[in-house]
Amino acid sequence: MLFRDRFHAGEVLADRLLDYRDRPKTVVLALPRGGVPVAFGVAKSLNAPLDVFLVRKLGVPGHEELALGTVATGNVRVLNEDVVEPLRIPEKVIDEIARREQLELQRQQSVYRHGRPALDVENRTVILVDDGLATGSTMRAAIKALRMQRPNRLIVAVPVGAPETCAALRAEADEVICAADPEHFLSVGTWYQDFSQTSDEVVESLLEEATSWHHPASAMS
Repeated sequence: MLFRDRFHAGEVLADRLLDYRDRPKTVVLALPRGGVPVAFGVAKSLNAPLDVFLVRKLGVPGHEELALGTVATGNVRVLNEDVVEPLRIPEKVIDEIARREQLELQRQQSVYRHGRPALDVENRTVILVDDGLATGSTMRAAIKALRMQRPNRLIVAVPVGAPETCAALRAEADEVICAADPEHFLSVGTWYQDFSQTSDEVVESLLEEATSWHHPASAMS
């Protein structure tokens, strides 16, 4: 399978989620930025509210590629104790790293939402969307953070993913839908004709357009 772009991928993915169309307690959350164009098509097809779920990695000082935890939408902080404890990272260091990343998360929220409140996901069915799954580290962090907001059901949905990652995440989400899980995966971008970076402006525009069919408050009633 080869997607023209992320919008086309969203159309394909939406066809795998039609059971959730017109369900009043279903919301679609996208991992920005690349997940937003995909989720836009899914949310529109399902007639569901759309929002972003923001996750920022907390990198180990001097080895930032190694995540000691994450901060996420809703003032959520999740620590990877398997990393923190062996390295004996002081709490004040973790607090400072988290403070910096929380500021960036707040900046993104301001840019993307323009004051609109985040969707309330408690006791709702959440479809969490990205443009693909490679290692799944970001999605795994998002699942952990989102669980703390007590959704009733959590579904991970992507157009394409590495088979082993799609399989592994089934132990963490209630359902995982990978529209394609090719044996010779290589990378997410391999399966897109156009995999150019999604800009903040595009994210902002799509979220604004989504309010025309579902005001954020409609998911909180």
